[in-house]
Amino acid sequence: METGNEGGYECGVDGSFFFLMIRRPPRSTLFPYTTLFRSPKWVGAPLWLHGDLHPLNIVIDRDGGLSAVIDFGDLTAGDPATDLAIAWMVFDTDRRAEFRRATVVDGRAVDDDTWRRALGWALNFAVVYLANSADVPALAAIGETTLANVLADTD
Repeated sequence: METGNEGGYECGVDGSFFFLMIRRPPRSTLFPYTTLFRSPKWVGAPLWLHGDLHPLNIVIDRDGGLSAVIDFGDLTAGDPATDLAIAWMVFDTDRRAEFRRATVVDGRAVDDDTWRRALGWALNFAVVYLANSADVPALAAIGETTLANVLADTD
């Protein structure tokens, strides 16, 4: 969906943003949105994406390591920032920084613009999970965690 902004950040939030505004102070939520809408678009070739990467679609082994990623029903190609949003769903601040340092996108370290877009996608997913998960408490919890982590990173 084209937003009409000069920076080109694309976001498919629709009415879910207004749901969030009822639950959160406007200043704390608007800052990330207005900042992220100015993030430049991904200019690289579209990369393979899981498309629905969240904690319910990963399997963790007994030692706490990643064992598998499941549910490839939304497999697509595009901006890697979409899948990088999982960093705000599963990691605390220190682990997010470690994840970013260890992640390679298209042969390079994750640049600031991609990381900023990933933060925007995390906010997008948090809002959608909070607005549409009344019947799935696990997604509501993911939404709460993700939103808290996003807002912590934008203070």
